[in-house]
Amino acid sequence: MLAEDVASHVRTHPPLDIMTPILRRKSRVAVVLSLIVLLYLLVGLVPESHDVLWGFTFVRQRYDWSRSEIYFPVSEYTPLPTGRPRSLPPVQYEFKEDKSPAGVARESVLESRRSEVKDAMVKSWRSYKSVGFGYDEVKPVSGKGNDVPGFGGWGATLVDSLSTLWIMDLKDDFYEAAAAAVTIDYSRSQDTSCNYFETTIRHLGGLLGAYDLSKETALLEKAVELGDMLYMAYDTPNRMPGFWLNFQDAKTGKQLAGTHDASAAVASSSLEFSRLSQLTGDNKYYDAINRVTQVLDDWQNRTNLPGMWPTYLNLRDKELNYDMSFTIGALADSLYEYLPKTFALLGGLEPVYEKLYRGAMDTIIENLLYRPKLPDQADILFSGNVWITSGPTLTAQSQHLTCFAGGMFGLGGKLFQIPEHVAIGEKLTKGCVWAYDSMPSGVMPEIFSMLKCESLEPCEWNQEEWEVVGSSSLPRGFRNVPDARYLLRPEAIESVFLMYRMTGDQEYQEMAWRMFQAIRKATETDLAFSSIESVRETATKKDDSMESFWLAETLRYFYLIFSSPDLIHLDEYIFNTEAHPLRRPSPSAEGL
Repeated sequence: MLAEDVASHVRTHPPLDIMTPILRRKSRVAVVLSLIVLLYLLVGLVPESHDVLWGFTFVRQRYDWSRSEIYFPVSEYTPLPTGRPRSLPPVQYEFKEDKSPAGVARESVLESRRSEVKDAMVKSWRSYKSVGFGYDEVKPVSGKGNDVPGFGGWGATLVDSLSTLWIMDLKDDFYEAAAAAVTIDYSRSQDTSCNYFETTIRHLGGLLGAYDLSKETALLEKAVELGDMLYMAYDTPNRMPGFWLNFQDAKTGKQLAGTHDASAAVASSSLEFSRLSQLTGDNKYYDAINRVTQVLDDWQNRTNLPGMWPTYLNLRDKELNYDMSFTIGALADSLYEYLPKTFALLGGLEPVYEKLYRGAMDTIIENLLYRPKLPDQADILFSGNVWITSGPTLTAQSQHLTCFAGGMFGLGGKLFQIPEHVAIGEKLTKGCVWAYDSMPSGVMPEIFSMLKCESLEPCEWNQEEWEVVGSSSLPRGFRNVPDARYLLRPEAIESVFLMYRMTGDQEYQEMAWRMFQAIRKATETDLAFSSIESVRETATKKDDSMESFWLAETLRYFYLIFSSPDLIHLDEYIFNTEAHPLRRPSPSAEGL
C-alpha cells in the first residue's frame, strides 16, 4: 500500500477493529502491536494536505478557513462593479525608441546600472536562501534567520521577493521560491495573532502579484487560502476589521474591531481584496473592504480636519472624530495611497475612490504640504503633520515614509486629469531627493524637521532664524534630525521611478543612480545590505536588519527605473504598497 493510501485506509477502517481477531492469538500480540505502532507512525508522517497541483507540491492548510463558522454573516454581498472597464487617461509617458548613437550609448549605460542593481538583489537573495530561508528575514551582519513578532513565521522575505525574482529574470530562483511558498500552511503559526495589515500587503499581495506575472495557478490557490483566513478579520459585530487577527478569537466569534487602530492598518486592503475577488469571482472579499470604504466616505467631511481621516480610527463604534492628529506618514500613509490605485484597479467603475482622493488631496495641499525655507529657494515640497487645537497646526516634520506622496499625486493627477497634482508630485519627489543629497552619506534620514515658508510660494532665507532654531551640524534649512536611521526604505525611489515613467524625464534616472550608489555604499555588508544607525555619518554603523521590503520594493523600483518602460507598464499594472504588481483590467474586456 502506498504511504498516501495509508491515511485514507485508516480513516475508513479503524485499526483496532481490524486487529481484534488476531489479538486473540497471544503468540502474535507483540507483532500486532508493532504493526499498529508502525501504522500510526506512517499516518503521522503523511501530510494529509499534500497534493500535486499544477506542477507544484502543494500543502493545504490543516485548518480550512473557508469552512470556518461565520458568526456575523452577511445577508447579501456587495458585488464588484460591473460593466466594461473605462478607458482611463494614460498614466505612463509615451516613450519612443531612440536608435541614434546617443540613444544606443544611453541604453548601454542603463544596462550597466540595471546589472548592478540585479547584483545587489542576487547577493541579498542568495544570503537569505543560504542562511535565512523560511524565516521572515535574514540578519545581514550576523548571518542569522529572524522571525518578526506578529508576522506568523511564514517567511515574509520568501513571499515578498517573488515578483522581484520574476521581473529580474531570475526564473530558477523564482520557481524555487514559488515551490516553497505553496507549501506554507497559514493555519499554523508560532504566534497567537498576526498583523492583519502586514500579512495582507506582504503575503497576499506577494502571492497575487507573482500570480499576475507568472500565471502559476498554484500561487493563486495559496492566495485564496490566505485570503480566506484574512477575511475572518471582518467577522466582527459591525464587519469592521481590527489591527490584529487573533486566530482563536476568529474561530470562536470573539473578535472586535479596535477603538484606536492605525488608519492605514485597517483601511488599506482594497487593492488586495478587490483583486482576489476579480480573480476568483467571489464577491465576499470585495464586500468586506467596501464596507470600510463606505465608512471612510461617510466620515470624510465630518472629521476634525474635513477631507482627511485621523491617524487613529475607532472602527468598533464607527466614530472617526476623536483623534486630533493627521498625517500621510507612518500609521496613515497607504490609506491615501490606495485611493487612486483602487480606482484604477476597478477600471474606473467605482467613482467613490475618485471622490475620496479629490477631497483628501485638497485638504492635504492646504494643510499638510509645506515649502522649506532654503538659501537657494529650491522649488521643492515636503509633507508634515497637523494637530488640531483651536485650528489646524502644521509641524514641519517629515518622514521618509511620506516620500510615496510624489507618486500618489502623480498617479492621481494622471488618472483624474489634474495637471497641478502632477506638478505637486514632482516637487514632493524632488524634495525627497534633495534630502538624500543633503546628508553626508547621501541617504535621507527616517525623520527630520525643517524651517518652513508661510505658503507654498518662495520665501526669503533668514540666516538669523536658522542660527537660533537650527543646528550648525546640519545643512542650512534643517532644524533637527530626531531619527537619523535609514531602514532600507523604498518610498523615495518609488516616487522617483513613478515620476520618470509618468513624465519621461531622464533626470529622474540620474537621481535614482545617485541614490542607489549612496545606499549601496552606506548599507552593504559581507552578506547583504543592512539598515544603518545614522545617515549623518559616512562611516556608517550597521543595525543588522534587512526587512523584506528591501528585496520587494527598494531594489525592484531601482531595477525598473533603468529597464525598458514596457516592463510592468503603468497602464497595465498597479502596484500595491509593497510594490507587488497587480494586473489592471483591460477596457476591451467585459467586467473585471
